[in-house]
Amino acid sequence: MKIGTKCVQGGYTPGNGDPRQIPIIQSTTFKYATSEDMGKLFDLEASGYFYSRLQNPTCDTVAAKICELEGGTAAMLTSSGQAASFYSIFNIASCGDHIVSSSTIYGGTYNLFAVTMKRMGIEFTFVSPDCTEEELNAAFKENTKAVFGETIANPALNVLDIEKFANAAHSHGVPLIIDNTFATPVNCRPFEWGADIVTHSTTKYMDGHGSGVGGCIVDSGKFDWTKYSDKFPGLCTPDDSYHGVTYTERFGLEGAYITKATAQLMRDFGSIQSPQNAFLINLGLESLHLRMKRHCENGLAVAKALEADSRVSWVNYPGLESSRDYALAQKYLPNGSCGVVSFGVKGGRAAAEKFMKNLKIGAIETHVADARSCCLHPASATHRQMNEDELIAAGISGDLIRFSCGIEDAEDLIADIKQALDNI
Repeated sequence: MKIGTKCVQGGYTPGNGDPRQIPIIQSTTFKYATSEDMGKLFDLEASGYFYSRLQNPTCDTVAAKICELEGGTAAMLTSSGQAASFYSIFNIASCGDHIVSSSTIYGGTYNLFAVTMKRMGIEFTFVSPDCTEEELNAAFKENTKAVFGETIANPALNVLDIEKFANAAHSHGVPLIIDNTFATPVNCRPFEWGADIVTHSTTKYMDGHGSGVGGCIVDSGKFDWTKYSDKFPGLCTPDDSYHGVTYTERFGLEGAYITKATAQLMRDFGSIQSPQNAFLINLGLESLHLRMKRHCENGLAVAKALEADSRVSWVNYPGLESSRDYALAQKYLPNGSCGVVSFGVKGGRAAAEKFMKNLKIGAIETHVADARSCCLHPASATHRQMNEDELIAAGISGDLIRFSCGIEDAEDLIADIKQALDNI
């Protein structure tokens, strides 16, 4: 099936007389006839459900659709994109380990890595997405367990050279984890370029309507954990906390990573997606292929209008020929990138803040990638916890405005931006 058909039909095939829309299984627990039946579930010897803190049928149905869209072998939903980022790393790294990450990542993810997970004993080295292969390889250590990056950085909008980062990761025997939130599988499928694990904040384009927070992790099933069993003992040796199961032996390369994340991390941290939110995300997924086309059309139109306005000091959008990442965008995102445009207004930070107050259609929100246009001043909000050096490394300047183009008429968005510039 083509990507649009998967958006509508993927993940769920109702049987004769079954509900046409996916059912919301709003239940914490599930009944079994005998203790032996339930015991098989706890021993991971049978498939099924016993407590929604670990798995829920509605959530698994939506995860299966996203898995199909990305071309993976297994997937799980989480309570948020932040939880997905945390699980994706913590599933294979622990105290004393090291991760290489692109520096131009979402501010919340940067803080998770540089502060919170650092307290847990996991060290991160942040490298520029524009680094040379030599500089990238120099960031690795003996205890490196993964490489992390974003297809399109939020909000710097750098396009990651996925193949370069994948080749470096694999040469050091570790997987590449890609946050594909901004591109979505409609515009980029990182597994086809060498990535091993993909994460999403489903709160963004996948939901598309600001109705439900969520996240997702998808495994390609291609990374050979057993080849580097000394690096990944959690997957390749018995798990004493789960009846001595060895995940790679029981579930193979296609299912080991996600099963461990569910059986261990979801069991202990409980960052489960609610069935209601999963249902809402599925409604968004059904129109994702249509909305992404409009988001990209609007993004390019707004970017071109901003670029032609003398009151704007700079514009960054991967679809502009003037973009430093235009060639990478043509390679990885030939059908469009996203609806987010980053730009600076002449007059610096004060002018940027006044511009935002003047907008009438674009609302100031801690949100992005919605059907409704919104904007944000990252240095004052999502990246507020960073110092000046960290902001520069993340590609965030004091005048940067992140404008997320919704699916309204482009002419109205451009007119709103122009009147806001007129009134600075």
